[in-house]
Amino acid sequence: MKKNPQHRIEELREIIREHDYKYYVLAQPSLTDYEFDQLLAELTELENQYPEFITPDSPTQRVGSDLTKEFKSVPHKIPMLSLSNTYSEGELADFDRRIREGLPSSEIVEYICELKIDGLSVSLRYINGKLSVAATRGDGSTGEEVTNNVKTIRSIPLSLNKTSSTVFKDDEFEVRGEIFLELEAFRKLNEERELNGEKTFANPRNSAAGTLKLQDPKIVAGRSLQIFLYYLYSETAQINSQSENLEILNDLGFRINKNFRICNNIGEVLKYCEEWEAKRNTLPYEIDGVVVKVNSLRQQKILGSIAKSPRWAVAYKFKAKQAETRLKKITWQVGRTGTLTPVAELEPVFLAGSTISRATLHNIDEIVRKDIREDDWVLIEKGGDVIPKVVSVNLPKRSKNSSKVKIPSVCPVCGSKLFKPANEVAIYCENSLCPEQVKGRISHFAARGAMDIDGLGDALINLFVDLGYLKDYSDIFHLKEKRDELIKIDRLGEKSIDNLLSAIEASKQRPFNKVLFGLGIRFVGSGAAKKLADHFLNIDKLADASSEEIESIHEIGSSISQSVLRFFSSAKNRQLISRLKKSGLNFTEEEKSAVSDLLRGKSFVLTGTLSSMSRDEAKDIILMHGGAVVSSVSKKTNFVIAGENAGSKLTKAESLKIPVLTEEQFLKLVQLDKNV
Repeated sequence: MKKNPQHRIEELREIIREHDYKYYVLAQPSLTDYEFDQLLAELTELENQYPEFITPDSPTQRVGSDLTKEFKSVPHKIPMLSLSNTYSEGELADFDRRIREGLPSSEIVEYICELKIDGLSVSLRYINGKLSVAATRGDGSTGEEVTNNVKTIRSIPLSLNKTSSTVFKDDEFEVRGEIFLELEAFRKLNEERELNGEKTFANPRNSAAGTLKLQDPKIVAGRSLQIFLYYLYSETAQINSQSENLEILNDLGFRINKNFRICNNIGEVLKYCEEWEAKRNTLPYEIDGVVVKVNSLRQQKILGSIAKSPRWAVAYKFKAKQAETRLKKITWQVGRTGTLTPVAELEPVFLAGSTISRATLHNIDEIVRKDIREDDWVLIEKGGDVIPKVVSVNLPKRSKNSSKVKIPSVCPVCGSKLFKPANEVAIYCENSLCPEQVKGRISHFAARGAMDIDGLGDALINLFVDLGYLKDYSDIFHLKEKRDELIKIDRLGEKSIDNLLSAIEASKQRPFNKVLFGLGIRFVGSGAAKKLADHFLNIDKLADASSEEIESIHEIGSSISQSVLRFFSSAKNRQLISRLKKSGLNFTEEEKSAVSDLLRGKSFVLTGTLSSMSRDEAKDIILMHGGAVVSSVSKKTNFVIAGENAGSKLTKAESLKIPVLTEEQFLKLVQLDKNV
């Protein structure tokens, strides 16, 4: 009897999914390529005959025909944080000490070590067992949707096997992983590009990142991207540890890196790191270190996070790879804050996956200390395998005619006299209208993490500054008045200018914290900008705030507060903000509405380690009930919430006879007791 076409379609999908899993995840194929292709061809033919049975999770739908014209923003339910780096045994020991100090003394700490894949982070959301949305990390709180391109990665299941884990059942969950390009795939890709006369990619990570943002999924499918998944988040599932997390991912059919190891102490962690540093070149993909995590998810919650990274995890970075080459010339680069940085112009040399022709020399003191001269043979390395730097000079190869580097007396860009503060090694150009400073500030302002003005890249910024269209970033919003002139510029034209002007107009919808970050206030990164925006809610309150008010925000210190005060003490900066306001930028944040007035008018200080929540979570609870959180204890403080290992704040509270609450008393207060 001939099979029902719908049943046969479903049967073929299950068979193909099973063989995809065996081939791309387990690397244990049980069919020949020909046999697999025959199954896929049969499914394609049936779906063409019966299009009403085509579903988005069908294996035939991995590679779509539609181009992705725009990568939509996707907010992350929980932030995708970056990791702090360590480079030595001593720094790992310090991490271990901080972990133990941050946990109650009775806690036993267990670590899990995972290889740090040199790729890019991605988040995958599954609803009813089917891949719904894939997004990049972005700035940690918001990424870009790349679902069509991610679907082309054959090791990512479009729908979970029916035989998946009996331990984990959830209608909606999120998994996170690292997308990368294996070394052989990278080599072949560059080989093809070279044959076609195209520019080759610098390294596997850059090519993977570029591939994921291509508009055409068909090109992405041909690039053989790979992934390792390492994290699962569910609002309902009870998962106790990171190792259990990996086991569940494996059971669900996701590709995990099985080279992880559970370690009972930091000594075992270091041994694992040393072992894989020696073996890194045996792997078919690039790793640049080891990720060390506290294994217990309960302990992770207690330890919490700072603005940019979790306290419970760290990246141990391997020693940088090195190469020798000739330093042809030393040039000076002007940054957006006016700092002059010496740069070594090198004879190109291949190092750690990319060709290096320039390297930082940091500052003049570093040049003097290492006695670096033009025409020297130098040893270079990538710091953390990212930024090239000059390590040392090969003195036996030095030319007799070499001479020491002279410190410039004027700015190499604008010719202004340079300034060197007595207590700093840096040299500054103090001309705020110096074209390089202007370009740097505008580039930062327009960047994806700030105003995200698509199309306003460095090349166009440089051109517009040189032509006099941009003198500061407020001029961006007046470019529309110059449209007729701009479309006449060689290689621009009407379409590209209209697209740019549309992107500039759209950027006015960016939230206050992104605008604040874009202003380029020294030390105010994206995390600090979010905290400042959430606290002050508008630019005027922040501009008039005292250092004490700014430092009352959790994890905002004196360096940030003093920098903010300096920025707003400048009449020029206030005028700049006034112009941006008139252009319609968003300088206010909506206040999160409290769920009750239970704690209205009450101020709290948090100290010590809480066992059931992080201090950030406790702060959120207080704010939700209308209360305020301050950083220091004073007579005006209403309550101090003291966890384990509470320090001087508890002592001061007791001396001032301020009520001290335990964690349990605090929870009872916000949940039950309304007679505050």
